[in-house]
Amino acid sequence: MAENKILIKNAAAIVCCNGRDDVYRNADMLIEGEKILEIGYGIRCDDAKILDGKDKFVYPGLVNTHHHFFQTFVRNLATIDYPNMLVVEWLDKIYRIFQRIDSDVIYYSSLTAMADLVKHGCTTAFDHQYCFTVHTKKEAVDRQMEAASRIGIRYHAGRGTNTLPRSQGSTIPDDMRETTGEFIQDTRRLIHTYHDPEPFSMKQIVIAPCQPVNCYEDTFIQSVKLAKETGARLHTHLGEGENDIMEKRWGMRTLDWCRRIGFLGENTWFAHCWELTDEEYKVLGANGCGISHCPSPAILGGFPILEMKKLMDYGVLLSLGCDGSATNDSSNLLDSIRTAYMMQCYHSKERGGGVSAYEILKQATVNGARTLGREDIGSLEEGKAADLFMIDAGTLELAGAVHDPRNIIGRVGLTGNVYMTMVNGRVVYENGRLVNVDERGLAKEGERICDKVLREPCEAFHNLF
Repeated sequence: MAENKILIKNAAAIVCCNGRDDVYRNADMLIEGEKILEIGYGIRCDDAKILDGKDKFVYPGLVNTHHHFFQTFVRNLATIDYPNMLVVEWLDKIYRIFQRIDSDVIYYSSLTAMADLVKHGCTTAFDHQYCFTVHTKKEAVDRQMEAASRIGIRYHAGRGTNTLPRSQGSTIPDDMRETTGEFIQDTRRLIHTYHDPEPFSMKQIVIAPCQPVNCYEDTFIQSVKLAKETGARLHTHLGEGENDIMEKRWGMRTLDWCRRIGFLGENTWFAHCWELTDEEYKVLGANGCGISHCPSPAILGGFPILEMKKLMDYGVLLSLGCDGSATNDSSNLLDSIRTAYMMQCYHSKERGGGVSAYEILKQATVNGARTLGREDIGSLEEGKAADLFMIDAGTLELAGAVHDPRNIIGRVGLTGNVYMTMVNGRVVYENGRLVNVDERGLAKEGERICDKVLREPCEAFHNLF
């Protein structure tokens, strides 16, 4: 038996999310190394390891396009009750904690978020890491790469920054701020060290200044130059309540500001964008830009619901993100599919014309891959990476619903742990167990680090608020 060949036999359904929207029933999938060799019926391979697909639905691995892993250790804080705060109030309180984050917090919070993602079918994650403190130094992305390798997830690291001081209108404490030169120098180092643009790569770097309102203009200009030089992609927050500030500061809205300096194009995607106008959405579509829709923060913040049908008509590339745990206390992209679907159902009653659960599944798979510039992941097709997850459709609670495997995740609300997750042809999660790590040992150590760095230094932690 060749260890690098795997044959999934008799899967109840294989949902491909490809251009033909193929669904194979009672079918097989042959994998060799990191890629899919064949999908079909009656496949035989005498030297392959057999995985029994009975009662299992197989899907492409989910692709998360916006997150902040470092925030995972500020979850579930009664002292920061986001629904009862304005954004500016939340920022003022949360950054008192963020200033304490060190390299170990980055590592263990990233492990925690990645484990959550993998257990819920995510195989590729983008994280927007903009928390660089006096304690993290420049090690944050390096520690995240270490964590990703340990879990076995495919990782795109967004090297973020904030450069504008509070004295000039930023919301960022000065000890969490960098110069543009520092940012570009370290991003260049990370690209040289980790960025692999080849098919089936497990590590890439994205140039991702945090947001226009908290950066000098030159930070974004230099980001564009570096992207052209290296081929790395661009990302930032856009259209999430900052336009009044931008108009006062620059005499224009944020998207116009980005367009003026060249931070707009097919290599660029933005997080949130709930504040944009119809004409601005058309500009995004015409320029091949993407939007990472993060449904949970939109609900928590009481923000407008994106009109997905309209944006799709405009040619905007829509993908899904969990966002950070400061505004979403889990890293569960299955839950984001369900939430996005329910939001669109509610919205379509007034606007006319909804979006199916399957269309949102494709946003979380093939659209996510396209957003990250990947043609080798996002769908189950011959020659593509063996990134996939399985659910057990033979359980009693799913009786009567399994006739439509394309829509079942969003419509029925399958948001629990999956049966198995595979990345690049390697099983990383199966039967309730992370394959590559001592999960309980890491959880215990992560909790210890969280106590030591973020809780114990504040003798009267709750009195801060």
